[in-house]
Amino acid sequence: MEICYYPGCTLKTQAKELDKTARRAMAALGVTMKEIENWQCCGAVYPSAKREIASRLSAVRALRYAEEHGGKLLTLCSACHNVIKRTNEDIKTDENFSRAANAYLGFETPYTGETKVIHYLEFLRDEIGFAAIKSKVKKPLNRKIAAYYGCLLLRPSKVMAFDNPENPSIFEDYIRALGGTPVIYPFRNECCGAYVSVKNPGLTAQKSKKILLSAAEAGACEILTGCPLCYYNLKTYGGDVIPVTDFPALLCEALGAADEENANTADNEGGRA
Repeated sequence: MEICYYPGCTLKTQAKELDKTARRAMAALGVTMKEIENWQCCGAVYPSAKREIASRLSAVRALRYAEEHGGKLLTLCSACHNVIKRTNEDIKTDENFSRAANAYLGFETPYTGETKVIHYLEFLRDEIGFAAIKSKVKKPLNRKIAAYYGCLLLRPSKVMAFDNPENPSIFEDYIRALGGTPVIYPFRNECCGAYVSVKNPGLTAQKSKKILLSAAEAGACEILTGCPLCYYNLKTYGGDVIPVTDFPALLCEALGAADEENANTADNEGGRA
């Protein structure tokens, strides 16, 4: 199976390991993440100004490419997912934006929102199935793991339609499929303070540490997240409380793909020696 994949800027710079483990895990499941051609930054933050068009054009371009190459666009970064999915909704519901975006991009046939934007975790659940993944697990996790959702996957809830914004469960179902025990704690869908990290790093540190302490007090020995910025904040401001992990890394571990990668690395180094 092959699917169009939008990596985004952070996964090519500060979060390369997230991109690497995500591709490795999908390959172990028989899926190829085919990076779309000539992608550009999604804009990173969905613009609050309704008349802002330029910052959403790269998302529209990516959506059109995916429409022409299978009709689905896989995303991994929470911010990219939020921007691209909301832009796709704008194309479908905002006639002025749709007309302007198509005119700017010069599409002969207008793009009208046909592409399905799907997050990596949704793909695992809906396209492969957690039951099928469970059957492929070679090394069950056998530990208590807390999931951290953050803001962007869940809100605005009507557009994102990712999960219940107040009581989500997809990450917990994922953990169970990998043989782990999910830990429910009070702050799993609270903001880590990402967007004030430059102006007020003290507040970000306070909020991030509160999240990790809450998970640890509930019995978690590890916390996973799917957002590169959340990962950075949790690890920077509270990584001494409990380990912080990108969620595809756990899939690699459970499928034995991490062991295979280590073995290949060792073989290559042995050959060079």
